[in-house]
Amino acid sequence: MNIILQIVLAFGSVGVLLALMAVVRILAGRARIGPEVQRKLVHVGTGLYALSLPWIFPDRWPVYMLIGVTLVAMIVLRIPRLSGSLGQTLHSVERRSYGDFLLAISVGLCFFLAEGVTLYYVLPIAVLTLADAAAALAGTAYGTRRFKVEDGHKSVEGTVVFFVVTLLVSLICLMFLSDLPPPNILALAIMVAAFGALVEAQSWRGFDNLFLPLGLLVFLSVHSQSSLSVLLGLAGLFIVSIVGFRIIGPRFGLTKHAARVYVVAVFMILAVVEVQNAILPGLVLLAHAWCSIRAPGKDSYGDLDVVAALALFSFGWLAVGNATGWNAVQFYGLTAMGLVMGLCTLALGRQLIWVPVIAAGLLAVRGVATSLNVTTTLWAEPLWLLASACLVVSAAAAIAVPHLFGRDRVLKLTFLSMILPVGYYAIAVMQQGGVRAASGAGL
Repeated sequence: MNIILQIVLAFGSVGVLLALMAVVRILAGRARIGPEVQRKLVHVGTGLYALSLPWIFPDRWPVYMLIGVTLVAMIVLRIPRLSGSLGQTLHSVERRSYGDFLLAISVGLCFFLAEGVTLYYVLPIAVLTLADAAAALAGTAYGTRRFKVEDGHKSVEGTVVFFVVTLLVSLICLMFLSDLPPPNILALAIMVAAFGALVEAQSWRGFDNLFLPLGLLVFLSVHSQSSLSVLLGLAGLFIVSIVGFRIIGPRFGLTKHAARVYVVAVFMILAVVEVQNAILPGLVLLAHAWCSIRAPGKDSYGDLDVVAALALFSFGWLAVGNATGWNAVQFYGLTAMGLVMGLCTLALGRQLIWVPVIAAGLLAVRGVATSLNVTTTLWAEPLWLLASACLVVSAAAAIAVPHLFGRDRVLKLTFLSMILPVGYYAIAVMQQGGVRAASGAGL
């Protein structure tokens, strides 16, 4: 397929999306379809089309161009003067949601991170498309037992429907797109369904459109070839995490919803990285809980924001590492370490004598994790100076301008914690690329 035709198809795909929204809007006016059903109809149509992308486009770049154009269209649709009634198809629900943006981003990231493995792309997008819509519609129509999620509610009935649909989708995808033995297929399908149901039930503001497909993709990429004993061990870990946070969550001032969200975050961290690399991200959650008790911020849902931040920079570093070919797990740890330092410094307040103690402890934890990592992850080492600088920047900002972190605390500290690692990583990758090119020329 030539370049011109692929470009035409990419822009034509956006036109199909807008046409779908227009049709749904017209039908809604005639059949009195509610806003939530309208959104889910568009959601299903978009997801089903996204499933066909690997077969429509022989090259990858048109898909990324399509995602970019779609994001621009989503921005325009949020401007009432420009979108008119068409934008109401997505944005007429009362609750605030970023689901439309996150759906487009998730499709692009899944397409990129799957690296041509059909199972890793199709299963997460199919679950997001079918199970999420079925759960929402079932919960809206038949939900009677509801539980609070941020400033809204979800239903037990919707969660059960999500589990069942996800289980069926997973079984079908694993049977047709893998050569795994039946016991492994069943174990994987149950775990995917259980994890997916928990993520969907506890997500907020449309973040399930991001957490769900990317979480499933990463989990599958790591454990699709794991032995049955390992999968059963992970299932046990999942149950222990739920029970553990149910017990200790209230002691840290966590709401029931936040405690359940922490379970999702901790299980995902432990399921996709080595234990030593999960320590610093895990400390982010503990540091935020401590900071919320000692120095409460003004954010209404700070406990949820920290999980969102953790997920975003985790997926971000994973994508960057895959894109460049240079493992980014050490820089992922540096970002988490800087975030822990900033939160702990805010929690300490005037007791600044403990700041260097915590900094030394974090450096020690990083040292242990580094010593246990394989050689391929240590290509940029030694990073002691960079690690120390990350701690100094986060602590200094929290000491100098603590009032700056009254609102959007996690967002600001996350951005601050990423500045040095991202800059150094970019420089190191360019230098390593030059060395590799020089070596190739020498051969």
